Amino acid sequence: MSSLRGQANHGLYLARLLLRAWRRDLAAEDIPASVLAQAYGPAVRGHLLDAYGWFLLDLQKPAQLPATPPHSVTSLPPVAPGKAVPVEIAEFARLEQRGWLAELVQEPGAEQPRRSADSLAAPAANLPDPDSLQALAQQLDDAFTQAGDFLDEC
Repeated sequence: MSSLRGQANHGLYLARLLLRAWRRDLAAEDIPASVLAQAYGPAVRGHLLDAYGWFLLDLQKPAQLPATPPHSVTSLPPVAPGKAVPVEIAEFARLEQRGWLAELVQEPGAEQPRRSADSLAAPAANLPDPDSLQALAQQLDDAFTQAGDFLDEC
């Protein structure tokens, strides 16, 4: 396994750790679900995006790695002259536009919700719930496995 694939798997692992903590905190019912969504949702999404970016870099194998992983196909470094773009990259670009990856790569609503006068916490607007993020993590894991198996056969 390449170090980039290892980074991708580590990102998935971190996202799953946060998802377990989120579910544990939801079950405790000490903190409102909307506040937990604000605390955990962006962090889980960030780990999933990093995992996806490291995976894309592993597929592309650029000559120079960026300092941080890209969060979409459009943010990948340019392909070296004479080198073909892997077909998997084109498929992921399609999925980012109108597929299961669209939910992950599109920024949640830019509108910042207003706080009520008696609360320091703003309501969670357009933040995914742990179930939808868990499903995205599983789809990423499946995609990593499928592409990895394909590349191993080549």
